[in-house]
Amino acid sequence: MYLKTLNLRQFRNYQDQKVEFNAAKTILVGNNAQGKSNLLEAVELLATLRSHRMARDRDLVQEGEAIAQINATLERQTGISDLTLTLRRNGRRSVALNGESIRRQMDFLGVLNAVQFSSLDLELVRGGPEGRRNWLDTLLIQLEPVYAHILQQYNHVLRQRNALLKKNQDSPLDTQDSELAVWDAQLATTGTRVIRRRDRAIQRLAPIATAWHASISGSTEILQIKYVPNIPLEDNHPEEVQQAFLAKIQQRAVAEMHQGTTLVGPHRDEIELTINQTPARQYGSQGQQRTLVLALKLAELQLIEEVVKEPPLLLLDDVLAELDLSRQNQLLDAIQDRFQTLITTTHLGSFDSQWLKSSQILFVKAGEIIPNL
Repeated sequence: MYLKTLNLRQFRNYQDQKVEFNAAKTILVGNNAQGKSNLLEAVELLATLRSHRMARDRDLVQEGEAIAQINATLERQTGISDLTLTLRRNGRRSVALNGESIRRQMDFLGVLNAVQFSSLDLELVRGGPEGRRNWLDTLLIQLEPVYAHILQQYNHVLRQRNALLKKNQDSPLDTQDSELAVWDAQLATTGTRVIRRRDRAIQRLAPIATAWHASISGSTEILQIKYVPNIPLEDNHPEEVQQAFLAKIQQRAVAEMHQGTTLVGPHRDEIELTINQTPARQYGSQGQQRTLVLALKLAELQLIEEVVKEPPLLLLDDVLAELDLSRQNQLLDAIQDRFQTLITTTHLGSFDSQWLKSSQILFVKAGEIIPNL
């Protein structure tokens, strides 16, 4: 797939900016806070309808404006698509494909596929489980767009159940059984769908990431990725998972009442990353943690390509500065011209002359793009 054009209107610090991409690799050069990352964020939003910066829509709309719009032309084997995402400061976002408004946003997902790799991703190893869950969920949305709807349903049930627990925090347990039982059943049904898909995705991703990791580390380290759901997962049959879910809710009922919140379910899952059987966050140097994240990102690219049958876009946000020379070379060698790549950097020193020669270079200054003169 190939992103031909991107047009940003009143998005972040861009007033009205059109970019035409004319090479497999585009390097966006500029000082910090000029808008390089904003441009990559716009592409990420078109791919996943999410931002890894976890921004609210109102933060994406330029100050003093009511709406922002991202428009792109994408070429795939199946033809050319025109994508439009409209963000509102006070209201719901809307999407359109080839000029036709789309009611269900999940029907917009899967048209453009992209893998984002930024310096924030280094927190995947060091940070808490929520970051790893968000990473896996974002990948899953691209592998199976229906997952966005499944996750939304689960989060809706979770919010309703939490509100009921909060409201009845000080009531005796037996007075609220019937109302809570309805939400228990729904939590188990929707949560099981989330757990099974996450488990399946990790089963597919893990061997690819392990192979990349062995290649980057020169086979000196063994990476293992394991999905650790909050519900015991003996096998992946929905009935068994649902039964285990309901049993665990019963076990934690008193604690949930006391704390006024849901303690059981995929919102408490972990993705375990171990190197040589030691938890990666406690293991070795920053360099080793970076190797792990690089292996994860290359595995994402490969898995999406296997599933959608076309190479996704790769968005590298200021990440080369975080990698040493050998890891930079591993990454740049893996990309070659196979993936259309947008790279942000503050200077061109990280790239060899061959790369620079085959790349489109654009300069970004205060929300404007100046072509290389």
